Amino acid sequence: MFSHVMLGSDDVAASKRFYDAALGALGVPPGEVDELGRAVYAHDGGRFVIRTPLNGEHSSGANGGTLGFQAPSAEAVDAFHAAGLAAGGTAIEDPPGPRNATGGRVLYLAYLRDPGGNKICALHRLK
Repeated sequence: MFSHVMLGSDDVAASKRFYDAALGALGVPPGEVDELGRAVYAHDGGRFVIRTPLNGEHSSGANGGTLGFQAPSAEAVDAFHAAGLAAGGTAIEDPPGPRNATGGRVLYLAYLRDPGGNKICALHRLK
């Protein structure tokens, strides 16, 4: 459905360190900084981009927004959370673990805020 996702950051270098660590725990290669100063991640046909806002104003996390990354296992979710914390992220919501979802589904989730304040999570479907 999506061609790419872009999040704003006032400090692309700090965000790149964070995402290199957190997404690296999910098997995503480190981001490349392009000629526009954006950190670009390409994996499994998708693109994720971090950049300073085009309008020159400060970046901010979307109120009510969350960006979720697919994880191959519950252990990868835990590694994402630990790596993100070690690289400047902030733990939010409940600790990593299983959550009951609609339709009898069970998800293993971990939530963080990145250095720019964006809310992200790693998700593995248990059932």
